[in-house]
Amino acid sequence: MSTIELDTVEDWRVFATDQTVERVTQAGEDTIVTWSDGRESAYHRYFLRDNCTCSHCYLPLTREQLFEITDAPADLAVRSTSVATDGALNVVWSDGHASRYAAGWLRSHASDATSRAERHAARPQSFIWGREYADALQSFDYAEIMADDRVLWTWLGAMRSSGLTQVKNVPTDNHSLLAPIARISHLRETNFGRVFDVKSKPVADSAAYTSVLLPAHTDLPTRELQPGLQFLHCLVNDAVGGESIFVDGFAIGEAMRAQYPAEFATITTAPMAFWNRDDRTDYRWSAPLIALTAEGDLSEVRFANFLRGPIDAPAQQMGEIYTALRLFQAMCRDPKYFIERRLAPGDMWAFDNRRVLHARRAFDPQTGERHLQGAYVDRDEINSRWRVLARELGETV
Repeated sequence: MSTIELDTVEDWRVFATDQTVERVTQAGEDTIVTWSDGRESAYHRYFLRDNCTCSHCYLPLTREQLFEITDAPADLAVRSTSVATDGALNVVWSDGHASRYAAGWLRSHASDATSRAERHAARPQSFIWGREYADALQSFDYAEIMADDRVLWTWLGAMRSSGLTQVKNVPTDNHSLLAPIARISHLRETNFGRVFDVKSKPVADSAAYTSVLLPAHTDLPTRELQPGLQFLHCLVNDAVGGESIFVDGFAIGEAMRAQYPAEFATITTAPMAFWNRDDRTDYRWSAPLIALTAEGDLSEVRFANFLRGPIDAPAQQMGEIYTALRLFQAMCRDPKYFIERRLAPGDMWAFDNRRVLHARRAFDPQTGERHLQGAYVDRDEINSRWRVLARELGETV
């Protein structure tokens, strides 16, 4: 059978390694690569075939996969391997197809335990915080974000790592928060509009539009997908009271995991119902208060007590669910987890709504006007913009 040779389509990303392929052997269904540092990485036959990026398997224009692994023969095997002069691994398959894998790509996608641990450690890591973070809270200047892509990238990175940032000197004109958002992506529109006005209203459809105290919460836990990032911009703040409070839900989650493992297990598995209803809409969703990734890392906090519906659980589980819920609420009230600030006109909070709970102290509307404007952007948009900027700035992420 003749060998098919096709051009390789390069990924948008750049994969680099200081190591070279020293030896290639076969063991059952795996191709074993021995690296110059002595590490051995096994690549399953289907994994290698699935990731061939030749122009027959991969669309050059869009850099999307064309090949489907189910089209590979069930008895697919490696016929031969060789290492090219540029260090790439060449594979010829039993059906005649030829594939090429750059050494940097192979090393970056190796599935041995050491390589996977290195990849996990190299990912941008979230750090948790409490009141001690108040003095180190990262603040950015509006004009610099608007003019400098590196400042924009740094700002987005700070939101990804800490979940909470502040932007100063934003113009106080109506909808001025849209300009820095436009530097990122498009808005997540909701039933509250593209931009929502946070001020006391005679006829309110949310507790946020009154002057009462708002306890720590995330916005719209009533949605299957809560908005990712929230932007709150202060236009006027003359009223007495109304200070903003932020709580890192991940800090509380990790504290529960360490100190109260039984309650942590409950709060991460027992669904909680959240409802948001008015004369025009009826949103409802149920999910655990804290969500975990497949690896057990914290990924999302979902909570607003004023939107919580009755708990639907077997009677014998009610006691443990309420014990966990009461503990979580008590920890959200503990000042050691607070960052509290009073916003001035031109200040804007930008925070991860699926991690950071926010609260507002009651204010007296008789003492002056308080007017904030808010908008949402999904996490995906922040992450995508951050990665593309990293490529343009020559940063490795």
